[in-house]
Amino acid sequence: MPLPPCLVLTAGLGTRLRPLTWLRAKPALPVAGVPLVNRILRWLAAAGTERAVLNLHHLPETIRAAVAEAGLPGLDVLYSYEDPILGSAGGPKKALPLLGARRVLVVNGDTLTDVDLRALAAEHAASRALVTMAVVPNREPGRYGGVLVGDDGLVSGFVRRGSPGPSWHFVGVQLLEAEALEGVPDGRPSESVADLYPRLIGQRPGSVRAFRCDASFRDIGTVGDYLRTSLALAAGDARLLAGARCTVAPGASIARSILWEDVTVGPGAELRDCVATDGVSVPAGSRFEGQVLVSGQRARAVPAGTGRMTGEGLLVVPVA
Repeated sequence: MPLPPCLVLTAGLGTRLRPLTWLRAKPALPVAGVPLVNRILRWLAAAGTERAVLNLHHLPETIRAAVAEAGLPGLDVLYSYEDPILGSAGGPKKALPLLGARRVLVVNGDTLTDVDLRALAAEHAASRALVTMAVVPNREPGRYGGVLVGDDGLVSGFVRRGSPGPSWHFVGVQLLEAEALEGVPDGRPSESVADLYPRLIGQRPGSVRAFRCDASFRDIGTVGDYLRTSLALAAGDARLLAGARCTVAPGASIARSILWEDVTVGPGAELRDCVATDGVSVPAGSRFEGQVLVSGQRARAVPAGTGRMTGEGLLVVPVA
């Protein structure tokens, strides 16, 4: 039996990933050779999802291009355009007509996990909750806010990052009933965890539940996260870290670095813990460590005052 249709939340600005997200939308970033959004769509298709809707706002053409190249037989992909960005509750509300179902799966488009979607769907159906959130133990409360979950699986509230006491970490995967979105205003930004779910918990106790699991979770929130996740998934295969039409000259040295497309690395150049974006030409004999490199031609997409320009016309921004 197929899973419910899925909305993948891909409209965000990716502010913590700048300058990368001034060039491509976050879901379009290559992660060990595969755009992030395509990794998510492949996972959904393998689990039995037949329809996926992506909400779009920031650099939508980069996401559409990535999906077009993926070749995902059996998965119908549609787009829901937002202006302004409608948020984690407003986005699903707008996308409901495209999803075409009263029960939908909603997945964050900026993280990777391996939640058992069929087990999540079965538990949600059995509970008759309006919302079932996939959570794992919150082992980094200083970095992530938490979900408060009772022994009965009911969600009682949410805490900010840094809050003392045990909590669970929401990994960005959930099942929800369209009924849960009835109070969300049309065409206006609205958030789920910050607004809708606390209201549901207060008005309809038991309507928000947690699916507790031990799924993996990979964050791609910052450039440093992006680099570490890509390196981990590449598992030592440098070919997965270089995009199409990249050229590395003899004598060049590349370590723990990502090359997007059309990157040229000159003789004797060294890259350490770097991201060289589309069209970058690394001068012969140069050395960069812990930097994002943007070609002069594409630097116009980056606001003035970001990073520094080298004498060879490269914009260089430290990896954060």
